Amino acid sequence: MTRRPDIASLVGSRICHDLVSPLGAIGNGVELLELSGLPQTPEMTLIAESVANANARIKFFRVAYGGAQADQTMGRAEIASTLAAAARGGRISYFWSVEGNQPRREVRAVFLLLQCFETAMPRGGDISVSRDGGAWELTGEGERMIIDEPLWSSMLSNRARPQVTASQVQFLLLPEALAEMERPLALKLGQDRIIARF
Repeated sequence: MTRRPDIASLVGSRICHDLVSPLGAIGNGVELLELSGLPQTPEMTLIAESVANANARIKFFRVAYGGAQADQTMGRAEIASTLAAAARGGRISYFWSVEGNQPRREVRAVFLLLQCFETAMPRGGDISVSRDGGAWELTGEGERMIIDEPLWSSMLSNRARPQVTASQVQFLLLPEALAEMERPLALKLGQDRIIARF
């Protein structure tokens, strides 16, 4: 029996792929204007920062929502630079302490989980990612976390999932990504800390 294609990741890959080129062109245009000697106006600064932020988010989304083949890997430098770019100017800092190349499917699950953490950290905070043997552990710490317990708990069960908004789609995709790898999820939810393992 042929496995059903992962339509969500195919759509994610297509959108990210189609946006990378125009964003890159805008970034190159801004650089050329700067090199031409034009004064650095607030408007130019805003455009440059906006393009950089958009590029950072696209790189992050490409990993989290794009397709990943079983034999694909990602290097530590690429992962770290993607997280550093995504964190720039934001309220959340990422700390990646995993060495070497990692299976892209597993990194995809980590990035989806990072997005789950972000929903609980409106005031920002720190998220650490480590790996012990084959097990991943993510720890998020921040002030006044807002944890939607039914939404988080729904990832631990095969029962009907709650209604989600577009900004919560990672809560639907993560269980599917983990099931594909046959990796169970364990969660510990607190007022100022979340620990997740898979």
